[in-house]
Amino acid sequence: MTTQGFALFDTVIGRCGLAWGDRGLIGVQLPEATPGAAWARLRKRFPDAVEVEPPPEIDVVIDRIRDLLAGGRDDLADIVLDLEGQSAFHLRVYAIARAIPPGETSTYGEMARAMGEPGGARAVGKALGENPWPIVVPCHRVLGSSGSMGGFSAPGGSTTKARLLTIEKAKTSAAPTLFDLEFSVAPPRGG
Repeated sequence: MTTQGFALFDTVIGRCGLAWGDRGLIGVQLPEATPGAAWARLRKRFPDAVEVEPPPEIDVVIDRIRDLLAGGRDDLADIVLDLEGQSAFHLRVYAIARAIPPGETSTYGEMARAMGEPGGARAVGKALGENPWPIVVPCHRVLGSSGSMGGFSAPGGSTTKARLLTIEKAKTSAAPTLFDLEFSVAPPRGG
């Protein structure tokens, strides 16, 4: 029998949660709109998990997630996930998503082409919508082909996705932002 635990923790975006088992993380929970809802969602998703104090290795993961959500640049790519029950296709999608660094983005179509599935953008989107580890598997870094937010199945939908990308200072389109423009000041006239 696998021992599973879960814990909630505060971040700059709200109360998040982690669930883990003997083989790694089994889930990440992003903040919900109402107090107690993140706890209830974790209990529903992982009914065998028991709320406990996180062991030291999970405390490290919590600290790393907090840091990333506060604007840090940790890609979290080495965090061990329990991949049991995931299809081969989902595993390929999640591996490609985990390779997208903080502050960078990709598109559903680019990911599908990288997998050798050029017509598979919708399937990539569906797999990311079923991602049990948001933030650790950074599905928020995947956009629609036009730079649109696309879907985001976490609480808050595309608003949460946009907030996460803003925290990471990610460029979401080819259009320049105020931060990209260089302003030149004309020299004063006369003397």
